[in-house]
Amino acid sequence: MADILNNPRKGEELPVPELLDYLKMVLADVHTIHHVKQFQGGYSNLTYLLETNIGALVLRRPPIGANIQSAHDMSREFKVLSLLYPLFHKIPKPIHFCNDITIIGAPFYLMEKVEGLILRNALPTSISLDEKTMSALSDSFVKNLVDLHAIDCTQPNISTLGKPEGYVQRQVSGWIDRYRNAETFHIPSMHFLMEYMPLSMPSTNDISLIHNDYKFDNLVLNESNPAEILAVLDWEMCTIGDPLMDLGTSLAYWFEATEMNPLVKSFANLTWLPGNKTRQEIWDYYIQLSGRNHTDSAFYFAFGCFKVATIIQQIYARYAKGITNDPRFAHLDKLVLAFGDRGKLAVP
Repeated sequence: MADILNNPRKGEELPVPELLDYLKMVLADVHTIHHVKQFQGGYSNLTYLLETNIGALVLRRPPIGANIQSAHDMSREFKVLSLLYPLFHKIPKPIHFCNDITIIGAPFYLMEKVEGLILRNALPTSISLDEKTMSALSDSFVKNLVDLHAIDCTQPNISTLGKPEGYVQRQVSGWIDRYRNAETFHIPSMHFLMEYMPLSMPSTNDISLIHNDYKFDNLVLNESNPAEILAVLDWEMCTIGDPLMDLGTSLAYWFEATEMNPLVKSFANLTWLPGNKTRQEIWDYYIQLSGRNHTDSAFYFAFGCFKVATIIQQIYARYAKGITNDPRFAHLDKLVLAFGDRGKLAVP
């Protein structure tokens, strides 16, 4: 079962004739776009499937009305894929970047389509995800992240992707500023975390290449063996920094069965299914495999919850201002509250 594809949502359609004319110029063998579908998962950049005479191409562009340049920089995401592809083959092959906004109204890039299974918030009916499978996938999830963090980020090209000095402090202050700029209502737990994080930052010189949005629904799995990860998607926030900040974000997305309710279930990945590791087990297994000497996950999990809440708040703020009308965004304010409360509960 591949990811869900439908006709593009209203207001998010692509100008197919203009796009085809452009593709004919930059991709010599393309002369027909048979149809365009939109991937329905995800809340950030918009992703489309183009069925062409040379096969399937995936197009990524920023969301409508977004002005958060660092989070929706198509040229940077394409650069990350281009630099990383020779070193870490579990990513889609990048094909072409276009900075001309007159073509579709925004910069975009094209990449290959990796066929496989993507786990969203609903259990696929055609796939067996028993306890043994989910346990093996939990292991693969951690091992793959450890492998990513083991890439030599001091290589000349890779080192251009981030500035590791002062990374944790920049992240804390940066996400606090982003939340304040997008805030639409007062959430006590978010304000608690804004006071807690600057006073609790760990002192570390540990750096690696980090994904910054590593979670189940950014993985393409082998449909015949869902414990096997074929590709990691959505590299828009990839940089160089503290790898435990990356893990903390992953833990923020990792809900356990005891935390499930209808609101969370509408958003959460399938980490709550029987067989999955707990968050503490994910943390412990990562520390064991990576050899990193950290025993306390509280700050990293709290930061991850605050960061995810801020991302959701930014999306909700665009909806509240009428910039986007995607009905999925109408109740995201409640998720901001839920993530803020989870972060506060993690603080000793």
